[in-house]
Amino acid sequence: MKYCSVCGSVTVKKIPEGDNRERDCCENCGAIHYSNPKIICGTLPVKDGSVLLCKRAIEPRYGKWTLPGGFLENGETVSQGAFRETLEETDTEVKMGDLYSIFNVPQINQVYMLYMAEVLHEDYSSTSESLEVKFFNEEEIPWEELAFPFVPIVLKNYFSDLKTGSYPLTTHTIERRK
Repeated sequence: MKYCSVCGSVTVKKIPEGDNRERDCCENCGAIHYSNPKIICGTLPVKDGSVLLCKRAIEPRYGKWTLPGGFLENGETVSQGAFRETLEETDTEVKMGDLYSIFNVPQINQVYMLYMAEVLHEDYSSTSESLEVKFFNEEEIPWEELAFPFVPIVLKNYFSDLKTGSYPLTTHTIERRK
């Protein structure tokens, strides 16, 4: 950040008094500008043991398959954001379930929160964000065409949990290999 969003003055990077991290600080008005991780919310939409995946119509990873999700908006709960993102990407409503997976992705300053969700109707379709929307059972998953590293982890966990009927909350950290 070069300029203060409060008064427009040039900012400097420094550790504010009482803090322990470098921040963008305005020496004119005293504002401290914090940069915090973004929350990505989404669902694992399922029906009869199959998962509804979306083929991305937007970058990044255009043309690859993923679970519906995206950035949480101001004024939303995480569950509301996950529902909205699912509707935007699949054109269908889901019955929201419990939080299922949390992924920390520190190198890109993101936290992913995915909920179990039951697809209620067969009215799903492609949208401006999805080239195609389709149900897959475990044997049909296009494993080599998945968009992001979290997707195969969630899918493998789900199909394993499906066998036991227990869907515990899991947390993961995805870090770049050095």
